Amino acid sequence: MNENELKQLLNQVEDIQIDPKAKAKAMALAMQEFDKVQEQTQEKNSQGIAHFFRLTCNSVKTSGRTIMELLNQKWFLGATASVCTVFLGVILFIQPKDSIQVDSSKVAPLPELASQAAPEPEKLVRSKSAKKELNTNAAPDVQMMIEEEVVVSGIREQIIPAGKAFSSPQPKRMISPAARVAADFAQGYMPQEVNNNEFESFEPQGVKSVAIEPVSTFSIDVDTTSYSFVRRQLNMGNMPERDAIRLEEMVNYFDYQYPMPTNKNTPFKPSITVVDSPWNSGNKLVHIGIKGYDIPLRVQPKVNLVFLLDVSGSMNAPDKLPLVKKSMELLLSQLSPEDTVAIAVYAGAAGTVLEPTQVKEKHKILSAMNGLSAGGSTAGALGIELAYQLAQQNFDKNAVNRIILATDGDFNVGISNPEQLKHYVEEKRKTGVFLSVLGFGDGNYKDSLTQALAQNGNGVAAYIDTLNEAQKVLVKEARSSLFPIAKDVKIQVEFNPSQVAEYRLLGYETRALAKEDFNNDKVDAGEIGSGHTVTAIYEITPVNSHSALVDAPRYAKNKPNAPGLDNSSSDNMEYGFIKIRYKLPYEDVSTKIEAPILVNNQQDSNLTEVNFSVAVAGFAELLKGGKYTRDWTYDDALNLAQKNKGEDLYGYRAELVQLIRNAKIAH
Repeated sequence: MNENELKQLLNQVEDIQIDPKAKAKAMALAMQEFDKVQEQTQEKNSQGIAHFFRLTCNSVKTSGRTIMELLNQKWFLGATASVCTVFLGVILFIQPKDSIQVDSSKVAPLPELASQAAPEPEKLVRSKSAKKELNTNAAPDVQMMIEEEVVVSGIREQIIPAGKAFSSPQPKRMISPAARVAADFAQGYMPQEVNNNEFESFEPQGVKSVAIEPVSTFSIDVDTTSYSFVRRQLNMGNMPERDAIRLEEMVNYFDYQYPMPTNKNTPFKPSITVVDSPWNSGNKLVHIGIKGYDIPLRVQPKVNLVFLLDVSGSMNAPDKLPLVKKSMELLLSQLSPEDTVAIAVYAGAAGTVLEPTQVKEKHKILSAMNGLSAGGSTAGALGIELAYQLAQQNFDKNAVNRIILATDGDFNVGISNPEQLKHYVEEKRKTGVFLSVLGFGDGNYKDSLTQALAQNGNGVAAYIDTLNEAQKVLVKEARSSLFPIAKDVKIQVEFNPSQVAEYRLLGYETRALAKEDFNNDKVDAGEIGSGHTVTAIYEITPVNSHSALVDAPRYAKNKPNAPGLDNSSSDNMEYGFIKIRYKLPYEDVSTKIEAPILVNNQQDSNLTEVNFSVAVAGFAELLKGGKYTRDWTYDDALNLAQKNKGEDLYGYRAELVQLIRNAKIAH
């Protein structure tokens, strides 16, 4: 180490701010002590009888000068710094290593990602979230210590030869007190909560003029991620970021008692209700409810599952990997003994932990899963590739073949373009293997990627923040998540310009489709599971209403009535016409359902369910800023939800009421 390197190292140490009063006091005491020493050194014969016979052969002054001259030698400083650096490096690198079993014969790179280099073994792992928390002014040795201690379980990736068992839990290292002190020092003694969550940005649905754009088309959505994430934020006293709020996922979190079909070949029928808008006098809400056919237990198909578990360093938190293990154990309790489960994991690399195993060997599945620990970077693409290989290995065309990915979505290795991964998942769904995604954790949650994977994989996306939520998603709603009754479900509504001046679809911004996509069976859309409910709400402005936001076109021509439509008859007056397309799970040709939206279509027997869903929708609108809710408030949403809780066996609706109160406080 030369002089320049030494100076560069020393200059990186952050100056410590000292209290001026404390400094002045210390200086005064030091000067007093110095005066005493000087007086003693002036007494020539105070120690011994001669210079060489004194107990201290050199005076303090002489000794001090000698030491300072030694310290001023460049070689001495360089040698001392080098020894310290080597010692620190040895301490940091002598640590236990976590490892992941990798059967390299079963892992092939994605075709689109083949050119990318695989992670090197024995390479120091740096947590992406930790990098952003480091103080850039800290010395390199301090920075290294902080980064190294953030990944609690394993600082290096190690590739294990194929065929070796992943049988026992890996040891976890204790975080040393010195590392804590170094981390506090680098962060200014003030640990900060870092928010690296990522959500897709979108604008709320706008108002459309029926005279210009009478047709609205979208894909259904049964995901519930948004509600769970919003609940977590509000329970922590925080207002959720607006891009995290997807209105349709808030509404569809709840089960509604819509009429249920009795024939699996016609797996659902729409329930249409028209009510007054609670936040906009003069407007109406067109409420469309769908209840999926509930497959009886005696005829449920066999299930082949692959648990794809993220065990990277970013999953090292109580609400991540430990909660993943508990959640998967709950799901196992809902499977039949003849169903099969395989387990694949990924961190810096991907590996098979458990080959396809029947659920009747539950102890073997749990043993393999409980032996996992978190550490390393996140090669998610390789993990998904491996999971599809395992699913194909045990594929049964008469069974449900599904991958369940549990992750925080932080894929930081192996993906240069997420669009490539989405395309890969989209191609794989054509083989009959679907992909569902369970999101975990906060602060580093990548919702945009998990949503895209679930949508392209014909699966469901849910966010699990507590064991209670795991119980809801993987026990109470397990059949809805596992057994699809229809796929590529699309809805198209055409509004009658003689009755409706303008309309607005509440939510479904990320599910919009082009008008021509409705009849195109090549265009992907959402799936509905056994017993699922789906709700869509339009706000419409009737013709001649005072609440219109869009002026009528000056030069619009009067259009003739549609065939079979008689506006002169009040019984047949229609606000619009709804069409639904769907495919049965094992078919590639769609079927269409049609129904009119009548002006006088108000079903009193269903109003409790309708009004509660409207309260949820209005609450979501307020969380996003209330652009179209005028003077409607959180108190109004609270009153509407409270009056229409109806049957609430599990307390989910009562929970919403409390969340509205929380939002009122945090707002």
